[in-house]
Amino acid sequence: MADQNFVDYVKICCRSGAGGAGSRHYASDPINPRGGPDGGDGGRGGHIIVRGNAQHWTLLHLKYRKHVIAGYGENGASNTKYGKFGEDVILQVPLGTVIKDAETGQIEAEIIDEGQEIIVTPGGRGGLGNTHFKSSTNQSPDYAQPGESGREEWKILELKVLADVGLVGFPNAGKSTLLSVLSAAKPKIGDYPFTTLVPNLGLVSYRDHRSFIMADIPGIIENAHEGKGLGHRFLRHIERNSVLLFMIPCNTDDISKEYEILLNELKMFNPELLDKPRLLAITKLDLIDDDLKELITPDIPTKVPHLFISSVAQKGIVELKDTLWQMLNPPE
Repeated sequence: MADQNFVDYVKICCRSGAGGAGSRHYASDPINPRGGPDGGDGGRGGHIIVRGNAQHWTLLHLKYRKHVIAGYGENGASNTKYGKFGEDVILQVPLGTVIKDAETGQIEAEIIDEGQEIIVTPGGRGGLGNTHFKSSTNQSPDYAQPGESGREEWKILELKVLADVGLVGFPNAGKSTLLSVLSAAKPKIGDYPFTTLVPNLGLVSYRDHRSFIMADIPGIIENAHEGKGLGHRFLRHIERNSVLLFMIPCNTDDISKEYEILLNELKMFNPELLDKPRLLAITKLDLIDDDLKELITPDIPTKVPHLFISSVAQKGIVELKDTLWQMLNPPE
């Protein structure tokens, strides 16, 4: 997926339809020229609806759709005929899309299932016809309700990538290389910061025809929680991952310090991220020999399980997949 084709944030003006007016009508025919009230109800205005669609991976198709306008409800008619509902507008979005109120920033809904539908801006209710107001003391009510106005609201649609395993690490930690080795994904790989500018997803095959989804989250930098290095854009994608795989190269000056920085960035962005299961992978094992491996082992954090891997040399990959699968499917 090209970088310019990945859009994970859009702001849209949603205008729902007004409801139709109720009818103020009286039955009249040759037999009964002065019949009773028979005005029908107005139809409701069209809703703005968001629907989950697993075939979508980005909000690109909504990037330039700044205004969404639903249809008006029709007025009621004689013979208690109801007015037609206004035409709804359905916005197809990827799974993992969050809908927020643009003014308050409050989360209003989250799309996580295929076909799930949420009315984000409801249409106005149709007015009641005069048949509803007939009573023993008022046989010929001469009034009906007007339709309710529609709403105009600005909404933010924000995509958070859904995956089983999220890769967390500084730029050039080897995340893209690992994803390319474990799956058929073909992320951009290069030896310079921020090679990856958008999340990449890959399907990792496991034993007995089982599999899990892995997400290569763009590299974090120190103070990413403050928005540095597009930090907010990167960090929000980690929120929807079940397991976090921290990746730190073996030739890092201080592995424990780097791990603590990464952990702190997650904590400052959203403390709940620290509740997720974590695994530490010491990467680029092919760059060191056994003696150097023993030297750096004491520097590895003890509060998180770890293992050594090399994506290039295919070392520790089977063990990594086994460990991740066990973390995703703990015994009951």
